[in-house]
Formats: sequence, C-alpha cells, structure tokens
Amino acid sequence: MHNEFTAIVEKDGEWFIAYCPEIPGANGQGKTKDECLKSLADAIDLILEDRREDSLRGIPAEAIREMVSIG
Repeated sequence: MHNEFTAIVEKDGEWFIAYCPEIPGANGQGKTKDECLKSLADAIDLILEDRREDSLRGIPAEAIREMVSIG
C-alpha cells in the first residue's frame, strides 16, 4: 500500500527530530535527516499496523473482508 504523510523535521542540537501531524504519536529522531525520516517512517508503520490489528478484533466470522486501495 502506498501512502504519503507529512514529516515536520526540526534540528535540536546535533539531532534531527520529526513528527507526523496526521498520525498522532508518530515521532522520529536521528543524527542525520535521513536517519530521522527513516525512524519516523518506521514509527508510522508500527502505529498503523497496531491500529489495523486492533480495529479488526471482534469482527464477526461471517463478515466479508475486502481490501480497498487509495491514491
């Protein structure tokens, strides 16, 4: 699945820090901007996967599951 999110990146001393306003709680950090963005992308991936698993618990067995693609 292809998704794009906004990364807000700031320099804090020798570190880069980033967050994603669309995904509350998604933060990243790194000594370089690239490391920081990779860290943020990993955080976004983990949060979305956790939310997906959590949202699918308790769905009735007879319900039909379909995948939808956007964008």
